[in-house]
Amino acid sequence: MENNGKVYLVGAGPGDPELLTLKAVKAIAAADVLLVDDLVNPDVLVHASPHARVVPVGKRGGCRSTSQAFIERLMIAEARAGKRVVRLKGGDPFIFGRGGEERAHIMAAGIEVDVINGISSGLAAPASIGVPLTHRDWSSGAIFVTGHERADDAGSARTPDWALLAQTGLTLVIYMGVARCRQIQAALLAGGKAGATPVAVIQSASGAGQAQLLTTLENLSEDLAASGLGSPGIIVIGDVVRCATRAGQDLSQLEERFTATAS
Repeated sequence: MENNGKVYLVGAGPGDPELLTLKAVKAIAAADVLLVDDLVNPDVLVHASPHARVVPVGKRGGCRSTSQAFIERLMIAEARAGKRVVRLKGGDPFIFGRGGEERAHIMAAGIEVDVINGISSGLAAPASIGVPLTHRDWSSGAIFVTGHERADDAGSARTPDWALLAQTGLTLVIYMGVARCRQIQAALLAGGKAGATPVAVIQSASGAGQAQLLTTLENLSEDLAASGLGSPGIIVIGDVVRCATRAGQDLSQLEERFTATAS
């Protein structure tokens, strides 16, 4: 008997259920099994069939999570049973979503897999406060980077080269960096990044609980601690943050801090 099982790695976007793509909606509606990450807004499941099996597989840094190996085994088992399996991830599956690893394991098992992109929080968060990641006057590009340390095969911590990133002049978009904010701040300053560089921190981008902070690099850790903001959050560092218009703060109070980087 022919096995028609298939896996879809689907990006659910940053939080607002209206930011789902049409292709994602169709995949969710057709799914027999949905494996749903912790950061996915449950409202997107309104598109799922009432007969679909929904399996929460929480994956959030610092919290108890379903093991990656179990998730991959479950996807493969359900697909081999002829099911249409949707792995529903917050943001985009190929931007800090382990989608590349999952695709490789699924394909190695001889199962067809499709990737359906979603809007990443690294795009949605700055846009939600009017900040573009590129700007003809201030930045010719953007770098997406994780602030979360991971041990390599030898047990050593793998961290971005913050000193090198400080010298690029490009917008830095940092995922999973709130917990290590102080270390990231110190490394960028030590690498030569100006203390007056504008910074935005956006928590729960596009969701009902969105909150944000505008500050400067030299004041980042202190202001973030005072703000009460936490994860999930995106940190945006660069002159493009000058464009912010909806951050719930009086921008005029920050102009003096930002002036040092105007030239």
